Amino acid sequence: MLRFLSEGGIKLSLGHRSKKILDELISNPRVTSMILEKKYDISRRQLGYSFNKINEWLMARNLPVIERTRQGHFIIDQSVFTMLLSAEEEVNTIDDPLFTEEQRVYFILMMLLSSDEELSLSHFTSELLVSKNTVLSDLKKVQRFLGDYELMMRYTRKSGYLLEGKEFQIRKLLINVTYQILQLNGGTEQVKKIAGIQEAELENINERIEKVESKLNLKFTDEKLATMPYILCLILKRIDQGKQVTSFSITYEELSDTKEYLATEEIFNERQEIPVQERLFMTLHLLTANVYWSEYLSENDAVPNLMPAIDQMVRQFEKSACIYLQEREQLVTKLLQHIKPAYYRIKYKLTETMEVQETLSKEFKELHHLVKRSTAPLKKLIGEDIPDNELTFITMLIGGWMTRQGDSIQEKVKAIVVCPKGVSVSRLMFNELKELFPEFIFLDSLSVREFLNYELAYDIVFSATPLETDQRLFVTKAFLDQEEKYRLRKQVMLDLYGYIADDIQVNHLMDIIKNHAVIHNEKDLSRELEAYINRDETSSLTQKSRHRDLNLNELITPKHITLRHSAVTWEKAVEEGARPLLHQGQIDSSYVEAMINNTERDPYIIIGPNIAIPHAAPEEGVNEVGMSLLRLSKGVKFNEEYTVNLIIVIAAVDKQQHIHALMQLMKLAGSQADLDRIIHAGSVQEIYDILTSYSKD
Repeated sequence: MLRFLSEGGIKLSLGHRSKKILDELISNPRVTSMILEKKYDISRRQLGYSFNKINEWLMARNLPVIERTRQGHFIIDQSVFTMLLSAEEEVNTIDDPLFTEEQRVYFILMMLLSSDEELSLSHFTSELLVSKNTVLSDLKKVQRFLGDYELMMRYTRKSGYLLEGKEFQIRKLLINVTYQILQLNGGTEQVKKIAGIQEAELENINERIEKVESKLNLKFTDEKLATMPYILCLILKRIDQGKQVTSFSITYEELSDTKEYLATEEIFNERQEIPVQERLFMTLHLLTANVYWSEYLSENDAVPNLMPAIDQMVRQFEKSACIYLQEREQLVTKLLQHIKPAYYRIKYKLTETMEVQETLSKEFKELHHLVKRSTAPLKKLIGEDIPDNELTFITMLIGGWMTRQGDSIQEKVKAIVVCPKGVSVSRLMFNELKELFPEFIFLDSLSVREFLNYELAYDIVFSATPLETDQRLFVTKAFLDQEEKYRLRKQVMLDLYGYIADDIQVNHLMDIIKNHAVIHNEKDLSRELEAYINRDETSSLTQKSRHRDLNLNELITPKHITLRHSAVTWEKAVEEGARPLLHQGQIDSSYVEAMINNTERDPYIIIGPNIAIPHAAPEEGVNEVGMSLLRLSKGVKFNEEYTVNLIIVIAAVDKQQHIHALMQLMKLAGSQADLDRIIHAGSVQEIYDILTSYSKD
């Protein structure tokens, strides 16, 4: 009764099975899914496939789709009956297809990827039904498109239009183009027509996939099940044409134990001539796609060290967002299911084949920002930056988890720190304020210029200089002593909430709690609240050091000062600067290595013109708090931007003992005149006297 029709430039036909099912639905609309499955001896999935084809066919005709209820019944609009029962001849009419510019580019690419014959302009014009000038214009767009894949298109009289470049890159293009065309209404028919794929080939691969699912206990997602047969057919076609992947960075050992490799072996079990490299490529394709779901993906099924990296990422996010995520083990497992394929996408630069369908909503921007700041463990494991579209999916997973537990960062106070005194001072100021206000989310540390163009929403600005802003602004010094911290916290809390801790009345607080919760022991709760509110405030603001504050001249004594004319490299300069601390047993040699290794990862070593403070973590080889100073008359090159004359090695055993001296050093770094005096000083004593002048409370 039905053959095909055309809509939006795509010729759309129904297969034999889909035609029979549609005929059955029209003649017997009360039929159920179960009856259809039994009558035509098909599985639920095969029925679903045919049902999608029927609805695609109807949409191309601007007709309402047929809906299915949970009980397996069908809801068919009257207009479908009217058209199919009274306009049979009209259905058989074919209109000339009219393709959009974007569609033409994809179709040209598909022809280049799959054609068995030499392609000329006439091939493109006859297939697309446009003029030669239009095709020539489209070919320029194709060339630009290919540039993103490090490929190019070449034309010769003998061979026509051809793709040139590495086959691995061509395969990436093939996967993306196939996916894009299949998203179009009638795209399946267009791929079959252009690439010469027979329905029998697709059905054969579908049967193999179903066997793989059963044998390996995998479950491919509907989206991937729809695209995999076409991609496999096209890859096999290129292999048969002699266009094979020869080598790429992934090795057999990396993939041979995975379920995806076993799946590839099952699918290709009758094609023994397919080389190992091709089997590895198909395995990589399965690994980089969310091709299966699992109620539980164990750590053994994942990439080594991936689970710990995800766990670290979640912990860093919790710290940045001031949020405790409930049932975190389940969240880590859920993230593992997504991030395992993402790991391969990112590592082998295949992530562009997966596009984010929706833009990130406004309320997710801050969450996305905090997630991005938390992904350092993943970046370290993969060895590549995490692309923004991958970050978006991770953000959505974490955001959905937060919504489920009724949490939101929108309700939390968000702060930024603005400091014009360089990245090192700005970072120190950021960390100090973050410790002082642990209940706030600190989004970023910014320069004044960055602040003027900052896009994320915030509630509070802490700045070392006055600024114009509509939000609450607190102008504060870059370095605060204990009393100044205490006063700043009081000021912020009073301004933000309208009270300070001393104003809180326990009986009023108890009344509020009773309105929203059941109290099992009022007496104990009242006593604990009283103790908390009337605690020593200073103990909650700071950790009092067990040792007195050490001054700069007490840590950098004359025997800790070294004068040299120059150093061959930055690394040699660090070694020379650390020598006094090493000789006195204050640090181990491992600490020197750690400082050098940290150089590339730490952009905050340079604290001012000509001055640097290399350092590492206490656990990397510090035995006793200390500082040492190396003065180079001829500066050593740190990077393309900085040349350093003064290197102050810092060995810290905790967060307290060296801070006082570090603050004094920061004041010295702010005086170019005194820095120049040290650079040109004639003796150790002269340098020590300058340090002493800054060593006052």
